[in-house]
Amino acid sequence: QLQASGGGLVQAGGSLRLSCAISGRTLGSYVAGWFRQAPGKEREFVAFIGRSSSSTYYRDSVKGRFTISRAIPKSTVYLQMNDMKSEDTGVYYCAVAFDPRGLRRRTTAGEYDYWGQGTLVTVSS
Repeated sequence: QLQASGGGLVQAGGSLRLSCAISGRTLGSYVAGWFRQAPGKEREFVAFIGRSSSSTYYRDSVKGRFTISRAIPKSTVYLQMNDMKSEDTGVYYCAVAFDPRGLRRRTTAGEYDYWGQGTLVTVSS
């Protein structure tokens, strides 16, 4: 089970940190990602983290502003969002995939096995 939290209302240029707590599984054997869905739009990839914390990947529009990280002992994945923009508004979802070898980057929703319920992020301009 995945539980996402940390969403809220923030002004443009502000910051938020999202958390995704994973229960019932050992995070070490999983890779994780964050996706978002803006009103009236399809869900889109935001960030990926592999088994190694140095293995990360971002969509171009968030590079340099967002940071994905993981804390294995806490079985939690984070998304630190800085310098936020109105186009970052949406429901953010965390997802994990069982991948003990962690060999490939995953950027599409179909590549993930489990999903959190989503947390709403609203950026006011």
